[in-house]
Amino acid sequence: MQIRHLIAVSIALALAPLVAPTFAQSYPAKAIKFVVPFPAGSATDVVGRVLAEAMGKELGQPIVVDNKSGAQGTIGANEVKGAAADGYTLLVTTSTTQAAVTSLLKKVPYDPVKDFTPIGKIATTPFVLIVNDKVPATDLKSFIAYVKANPGKVRFGQGSSGSWVSGSLFASMIQGDMQMIPYKGIPPAITDMLGGNIEVVFADLGNAQAQIKGGKVKAFGVTSTKRSGALPDLPAIAEQVPGYELVPWFALMAPANLPKDIAAKLTTTLQKVLASTDVKAKLHAGGFDIDSTDAAALARLIDSEVKRWGQLTKAAKIEAE
Repeated sequence: MQIRHLIAVSIALALAPLVAPTFAQSYPAKAIKFVVPFPAGSATDVVGRVLAEAMGKELGQPIVVDNKSGAQGTIGANEVKGAAADGYTLLVTTSTTQAAVTSLLKKVPYDPVKDFTPIGKIATTPFVLIVNDKVPATDLKSFIAYVKANPGKVRFGQGSSGSWVSGSLFASMIQGDMQMIPYKGIPPAITDMLGGNIEVVFADLGNAQAQIKGGKVKAFGVTSTKRSGALPDLPAIAEQVPGYELVPWFALMAPANLPKDIAAKLTTTLQKVLASTDVKAKLHAGGFDIDSTDAAALARLIDSEVKRWGQLTKAAKIEAE
């Protein structure tokens, strides 16, 4: 019996190198789900759908987008945290869900670093300060004067941490006072602004561009330190408010403890599609600047961004909810 046992162990050890990579080689064997923690039409949703199509083709399996919005993206992120670490449930995340929420919310149901496996950074996009046509201002300078002359009367809608901190930081730095109105996403905030229920939204470039082209809003500035190539005639808010800057980013994550070979395959696939002409064109058309990194660089980014968003929310005089 002892000899048989030794023989069995020897065979198992001999076969181990052949068996170990089998799971990675067969991955993916079924459809993959991208959880997007913001509503349809949001910037994160646009990024998720472009990548789902491209990565699905590259991996040979369909990728389904599942929008799970609410609570600053923590509902969707928490669902991915609790999913099996097998590569079939991934999170299309942002600086909101992986960094800002730790300062904006008193309780976050996950650790943005320890509870996820980083796959890679995807892109960035600035916000645009847009207002409805009833606001009696013609440019950024006159809008600042209007806000300061009407403390607490100008309402801005926030549908993400980026839009929230953008508006609050702006009000704080001009020594003005704007009333924040929460929404589940930026698209519904814009809808309310167009209906006259609020005056202002700091919207991602893609959503803002659509409204600007439609002639339904006034646009007064972008939140990046430099002007956007997509809207070159629109000033950076920093031109009137020195030191003002806020540029969100997007990334792909998986549950913690994802097998290294699957994580590597996903990272390689992500970087490959981001380098393709088709994906570049689609993301640029949506107002995104591709800014890809590998998993290790994304992990370092998240760690530093948690600290930076803490500083931003403090400067914006936001108290955690």
